Amino acid sequence: MAGSQAQWRPPRSCDIYCSELKHCKSLRNRFHEYYTYGRAPDCQQWKQDYQNCKDWEKNHSTQAKESLQESERKRLADQRKFTPVWELRQKPPSDWHLPLNQGKPQDP
Repeated sequence: MAGSQAQWRPPRSCDIYCSELKHCKSLRNRFHEYYTYGRAPDCQQWKQDYQNCKDWEKNHSTQAKESLQESERKRLADQRKFTPVWELRQKPPSDWHLPLNQGKPQDP
């Protein structure tokens, strides 16, 4: 089992976690988050992930490995939770084959 543990790699390289942490702490991102959401970004998870990645590279800590895996699972689950902007069609509109009225004014 120890051989399989040494083969495991984090889902992202430690440099990517470091870049994400730097981006999160950047003035531009802080301004954007505050303007968009009305609060400063929470960079604690990126910091924790970076520390766990470094810990995994140095010591092959199982706690760091499990923490990174759980963090990535949570991140992926959060990305999948969204409200679609448009309702998806099941079939095309009935008049899709008709020519467009580009030269005529549209009815209000």
